[in-house]
Amino acid sequence: MNRTLKIIAVVSIVLFPVTALAHAMLDHASPKVGSSSPTAPREVVLRFTEKLEPAFCTIEVRSEDGALVSSGKARLGAGNELRVALKTLGPGTYKVSWRVLSVDTHRTQGDFSFHVGP
Repeated sequence: MNRTLKIIAVVSIVLFPVTALAHAMLDHASPKVGSSSPTAPREVVLRFTEKLEPAFCTIEVRSEDGALVSSGKARLGAGNELRVALKTLGPGTYKVSWRVLSVDTHRTQGDFSFHVGP
């Protein structure tokens, strides 16, 4: 009986491999999450833990009054990076909101803020 179970287990592993499904989580960002800088960035760059489907990924950056300050659509960069250009930013706090779809079809989203100025 034990031998039969072992054979079934081995055959199952060979015929039905388990695929690791993961979610694309934010690994790091530039500007850094919660950071403060005297100079304004020209773009936001987000690096994720998984490969992304660029057609289904967005980054929006908004000022304190809710005005959209990101310029154009997010684009895929090197590796698992997603980038968006920014309009000229003045002093203030900005909120970055992102939504991504990983190549294994899992959606994730999040947001963070950064500050420009003294």
